[in-house]
Amino acid sequence: MVLGFVVFWPLGLAMLAYILWGDRLPGLARDAREQWNASPLAQGLSSGRGFSGVHPTGNAAFDDYRARELKRLEEERARIDEMRAEFDAFLRELRRARDQEEFDRFMADRGRGRGPASPEAGTGTPEA
Repeated sequence: MVLGFVVFWPLGLAMLAYILWGDRLPGLARDAREQWNASPLAQGLSSGRGFSGVHPTGNAAFDDYRARELKRLEEERARIDEMRAEFDAFLRELRRARDQEEFDRFMADRGRGRGPASPEAGTGTPEA
């Protein structure tokens, strides 16, 4: 344990904790597992539905309202996803047009600059 503190203090601290509470670790793990299994969060996640699982409340009016609202939200989400896809397509086209413009400008500058018939073309030295 002392060597652990000398070499790397968190290692020494872990060794000290293990020496003091090491015999309680299996019980602590079991208690933590039992508390997790008893929690509503764990029950909701283990049901296979995750957070989106909807349980009937017994109040028919509220259940109908909730079903209508969830359907409306799903439709709204689909509409937003469609708008996002259209915007992404617009951005791709905008980038493509910008790239084409830059390429055309490069080709035009290249055509105005050194041509294949210029004497510097074969030397590889830039013009100053």
